[in-house]
Amino acid sequence: MDTDARLSERDRSSDPGEGTERRSRSVRVHRRLPRDPWRRAGLGAGVCVLFLGLLGGFVVQPFLIPSRSMEPTLRVGDRVLVNKLAYRFGNQPRRGDVVVFDGTGSFAPEGDGGNPVTGLLRKAAATVGLAEPTETDYVKRVVGVGGDRVVCCDRRGRISVNGEAVDEGYLHPGDRPSRVPFDIAVPEGTLWMMGDHRDNSRDSRDHLGEPGGGMVPVEKVVGRADWIGWPYGRWSSIVHEPGRSAGKSRG
Repeated sequence: MDTDARLSERDRSSDPGEGTERRSRSVRVHRRLPRDPWRRAGLGAGVCVLFLGLLGGFVVQPFLIPSRSMEPTLRVGDRVLVNKLAYRFGNQPRRGDVVVFDGTGSFAPEGDGGNPVTGLLRKAAATVGLAEPTETDYVKRVVGVGGDRVVCCDRRGRISVNGEAVDEGYLHPGDRPSRVPFDIAVPEGTLWMMGDHRDNSRDSRDHLGEPGGGMVPVEKVVGRADWIGWPYGRWSSIVHEPGRSAGKSRG
């Protein structure tokens, strides 16, 4: 009986390599375990970034307001949500819409000669609202669309569109509709853009003598700025209005 017990005990521990292998596997498993949560977190973060990139590229893009040109409607530091589907499926920008557009060739010269890698990284960060927009991206209000005649100013200092004077209630308090007189016909397929803070906005008026005459091609419009998403106290929808018609303008 004692001999059998000793043999049985020896059999269970007869292979020293098996015990070593088990311990080795156990160590390898324990060494991998701490890395698994980080791996999962990294994968989750990558999926989130990919989702935000796709969302910002095709549906809704955050846009950080970098200047005072659209006060009081938009303030520096506001993050607006740009509806990139607003002008798909045949829809066109209308007078009064607040839009984000690429000003290359109209508000900014073609090709800035910057570092292409840096530009690509900045554009990617701007797409998800983590960086300021590129220097060729602008946010303004549509004042004239293709076929309109926009004139400033009548005897009461108002802008008129197609002979109708417009009372622009969205203007920054104390600003005139424009200190620069103009009388322009907007070509089809283009837009006449102006900031709401007229005394602090570089817009179509500043490019009258340049190629394109300050007009922005419709295909350069990124989307319509529909909501203020940040900061918390500024959450609201953005009012798109062409201004109130004041009847026939008396030039």
